[in-house]
Amino acid sequence: MKVIICGAGQVGWQIARHLSGENNDVTVVDSNPDLVRRATDTLDVQGIAGFASHPDVLDRAGARDADMLIAATFSDEVNMVTCQVAHSVFGITRKIARIRSQNYLDPEYSDLYRRDHMPIDVIISPEREVAEAALRRLSAPAAFDTQSFMDGKAQLLGLSLDEDCPVLDTPLRQLTDLFSTLRAVVVGVRRGKRLFAPEAGDQLFAEDQIYVLSHVDDVERTVEIFGKTVSKQSRIVIVGGGNVGLAVAKSLESRVERMRVKVIEKSRASAERAADALERTIVLNGDGLSIELLREAGIERADAVLAVTDDDKTNLLAAVRAKSAGCPYTICLVNDPTLVPLMTPLKIDAYINPRATTVSSILRHIRHGRVRTVYSIGDAEAEVIEAQVLSTSPIAGKTIRDIDFPEGVLVGAVMKDGKVIRPLAETRVDEGDVIVVFAMAADVPEVERLFQVSIDFF
Repeated sequence: MKVIICGAGQVGWQIARHLSGENNDVTVVDSNPDLVRRATDTLDVQGIAGFASHPDVLDRAGARDADMLIAATFSDEVNMVTCQVAHSVFGITRKIARIRSQNYLDPEYSDLYRRDHMPIDVIISPEREVAEAALRRLSAPAAFDTQSFMDGKAQLLGLSLDEDCPVLDTPLRQLTDLFSTLRAVVVGVRRGKRLFAPEAGDQLFAEDQIYVLSHVDDVERTVEIFGKTVSKQSRIVIVGGGNVGLAVAKSLESRVERMRVKVIEKSRASAERAADALERTIVLNGDGLSIELLREAGIERADAVLAVTDDDKTNLLAAVRAKSAGCPYTICLVNDPTLVPLMTPLKIDAYINPRATTVSSILRHIRHGRVRTVYSIGDAEAEVIEAQVLSTSPIAGKTIRDIDFPEGVLVGAVMKDGKVIRPLAETRVDEGDVIVVFAMAADVPEVERLFQVSIDFF
């Protein structure tokens, strides 16, 4: 398939990396020649330096016979106009745009994106994606990473193992025997810098980071088995009252259970805007790094602090300061992946990478067949893919032990007739079943072949 990616920043580069690695014809467009050069030097893609919204630039990028355009520049307006040009001038059938401004996303103006107006097929909002990720982290405070699958019936949990984890040095095969009724599977392990899909004889060690796919009803038990405690969170302090912080606060206000939320925002204008938009949330205007202001927000009594300003270092320092003041659980928004290794020594409990959440959302919309959800792990090192089994799939009618999965692939859950089960070697995969697999990046094309899935549309 021929794809044009407009914007060669972090998100555009990662999407280009995914698609070019799957033998698609990818062209990257960006007004910054250095970013285009980085993409063409490191990836198997073509590059065009120029303004993506200009028809002649899109023409040089091959828009006349392109199957899809992904507009992921830093400008909402450029992304919108690029999709309009792609539709009106070149007739590109599939257009995805990243839109940041919440004004453009107001449901009252949804008619704007009709095909006879501004024809955008899929809109990705990074702020909304990040806000949803933050809410997932708050709902599972023992995990450093979470994602829902199978219509909310299964949950992926990222858990860091400590010295007091009761199942250390135990082969995974033995865990299955010990907890025979537990509907959970360890699908991925990060040991040091290496991420891999474990085998039945592998053991878990202190300082491992594991990814477990669990039935939603077994999440609490799963967390406890791996040495984590489950705690209810009702007092939240949010550092950063921009779009992300505001979206999280609004969502927490709407919950049935009463949440006590306080927002700290440095900009007076943004603080006033947040105060006007929120009903029960207290908004404090000031620096989230100020220990006096954190104490005024009741940080020592808070169950969690969520640092979501637009500055990574501020988020890290605010989380560290909150932890030192007595807050037991901290979540950081971190754009720069090179800062992630600092999380453990700084004792930060969880982080959100906007790039990863946005990339996962875009991938979810560009994979065809019956793929329902895609979640990118780490620095695009692996994917967790949920898909429905088609009659044409090579895996239909086979037991899991008879399916020729690559070594870097593990089945985490199977849903039959709406019921989620833990997959066993003798579990038969039938047409219509929904299956979730963990796959290392290099094995994704083979997984798509087994699912009879391609990045195509009709």
